[in-house]
Amino acid sequence: MTDEQQSQAPVVIKTVDNGPYQIKGPIQVVDHDNNTFEVGPGRTQLLCRCGQSARKPFCDGSHAKTGFQASERSVLNAEK
Repeated sequence: MTDEQQSQAPVVIKTVDNGPYQIKGPIQVVDHDNNTFEVGPGRTQLLCRCGQSARKPFCDGSHAKTGFQASERSVLNAEK
C-alpha cells in the first residue's frame, strides 16, 4: 500500500471481546495532557476500555485481572 493509499484508508477501531479497543495506524493518539503518540502505518495499538490500566490511554492487560465484562453490544441506529 502506498503512503497516499494509507493516508486515505479509513480509521478502524475494533473492540476486543471483554477487552480493549484495537486501533490500526496510521493514527495519532493524544492523551489528556496533549502528549501525542504516533501509531505507524500497519501497526496496532490497544486502548484501555476497562478503566483499570496503569498506562492509560493504553491497555496493560488489567481487564483480564479484574474480570472486565463489556456492556451490551452496539447496535447501529438505522433511523437517521
